[in-house]
Amino acid sequence: MTKADIVAKISEKLGLEKGDVQATVESFMEEVKNSLETGDNVYLRGFGSFIIKTRAEKTGRNISKNTTIKIPAHNIPAFKPAKVFVESVKEKTEVTV
Repeated sequence: MTKADIVAKISEKLGLEKGDVQATVESFMEEVKNSLETGDNVYLRGFGSFIIKTRAEKTGRNISKNTTIKIPAHNIPAFKPAKVFVESVKEKTEVTV
């Protein structure tokens, strides 16, 4: 599902214009991004949390030059789904192999 699909479904479900829904979805994503950039996590009860994870410093390899490189510690954004959300997905989806 793409952002356009989400906008279309919300627009259809609520009877709002796609432009208004698009602006709302864009604003939501921008606020989540801004919050994470300033170091604040975003918690959405029953859905999940957008959090910042800190990756430790580690040693990597440059295969083409056959050398080791040092990767510094850094922060990355992550999403942690709520338990209710995880259980719902487990119950309603089939395991594909």
